[in-house]
Amino acid sequence: MVDMSTAVIAMAEADGPTSVLEKVIAPLRERDDVQLARVWFMDDQDCSSCAQARRAVSPGSLHLRASGGAGDTDAEIEGESHLIELGSSSELSLIAASGEPRFGGPENLARWGLRPDHPAATAIRGVAGYPLLFRRRVVGVLVCYLRVEARDDGLPWMPVFAAHAAVAIGNCRSLQEISRLREQLELERDYLREEAALTVPVDGIVGQSAALARLLRQVDLVAPTEANVLIQGESGTGKELIARAIHTRSPRSKHPLIKVNCASLPRELFESELFGHVRGAFTGAVRDRVGRFELANRGTLFLDEVGEVPPDLQTKLLRVLQEGEFERVGEELTRRVNVRVIAATNRDLRADVDAGHFRLDVFYRLSVFPITVPALRDRREDIPLLVASFLRTSSQHLHRGIPKVPQRELEKLMTYDWPGNIRELQHVVERAMILAPPGGRIRFDVTSAATAPMVSKEPERPYRTEKEWRRLERENLLAALKAAGGKVSGESGAAALLGINPNTLASRLRALGLKRTFTP
Repeated sequence: MVDMSTAVIAMAEADGPTSVLEKVIAPLRERDDVQLARVWFMDDQDCSSCAQARRAVSPGSLHLRASGGAGDTDAEIEGESHLIELGSSSELSLIAASGEPRFGGPENLARWGLRPDHPAATAIRGVAGYPLLFRRRVVGVLVCYLRVEARDDGLPWMPVFAAHAAVAIGNCRSLQEISRLREQLELERDYLREEAALTVPVDGIVGQSAALARLLRQVDLVAPTEANVLIQGESGTGKELIARAIHTRSPRSKHPLIKVNCASLPRELFESELFGHVRGAFTGAVRDRVGRFELANRGTLFLDEVGEVPPDLQTKLLRVLQEGEFERVGEELTRRVNVRVIAATNRDLRADVDAGHFRLDVFYRLSVFPITVPALRDRREDIPLLVASFLRTSSQHLHRGIPKVPQRELEKLMTYDWPGNIRELQHVVERAMILAPPGGRIRFDVTSAATAPMVSKEPERPYRTEKEWRRLERENLLAALKAAGGKVSGESGAAALLGINPNTLASRLRALGLKRTFTP
């Protein structure tokens, strides 16, 4: 008779479910009092028999995985006793449900998962079934069909053997699940790397926030079209990068992207810069000059700070936008171009239209597809990625190693409001790199950070536009939520502070796209 301690050690050394099953069945097969031994697995997701038979398996099923003994064949594993549903009248189902061993005689072998006409049935005098418990959970059922009568006190070795078998099976299945999850994670990693290669390096655009994702989806939508785009956003948000991304993803990417900073052009040179001039057209015009529209033919023209275009030149701008025609300064020849225009501004052009500073028809021609670039304070989760990118760039310029950023320094950046947006963040990082001692920790100083560039203020008006009113309402609700610690209703809630009904406040929050909770 086999030494049971040796059998237990062999089970512990098994390297997989199939191997451990062989180690469980082998010692039982060699015992004089055992005619046949079988093991069912609980919730076996890797059951090849059920997969090949395309069985619809409900959770909490027992699958016959190993069988060995007199007259037994491999075909028995695939037979009618292969699948035992929990909740049935089977003795195996009762063992799995209760977690307690059960004993029986030869009078009803079908309830014990054995056909009555099985070759071993005539020699069976008793049946003993034991739950295989691993970490207080049933992972299977072990059944021994005996040549002797089954009694609880007649098999003192079986509870210990079943306990060791359960641990060996549970460990092997856990390792198998870990291996499966590792393979799944590797596949997901490879997929995400491919996705990142396609979507992350978009002309230097860095970030993974929801606000940036929405912006890039808009870029993907409009880029393949010929529509003019108006990019709006505060100074320093990266409007030029978005313009480059649209051009790069457009059919015009093989042709040039020409940039014009309208805020930097002297008023008297606007027309010449945009449309060109001929020799002698004005004092200093010593030779013909090609304008930016002509340079951008078949490509894209980026008009940065388009709100600075003088009103008297907007008529000529409208003509080239609408008809694709213009004349150089000092020339009567009409020239034609095929140009897509992407404009950008940090001003409210619609308010400029209402104030009479910008033509409405030009505004409509430019804003066929308006895009708003979110401020950095609206995408704070991108700050760590931006800091890492700026540190890499600065380290290359300064020929220094990339320093580690302490968490408290990163939190300092995350809580700052960044009126100068990404441009300001870049300057703060570069200044910190310059001041950081070699090998020392970097420190960011946001108190001395430059404020956002000044822009011309709108003239005072006795009214507010709808956009301005909604912005003020949004800021007011956010301030109330912050003061209330994110609480909407109750004595100290935001609704009480504002003097309105909590349902009214909740309705306004939904209308403005704000969450009901707020983290101060």
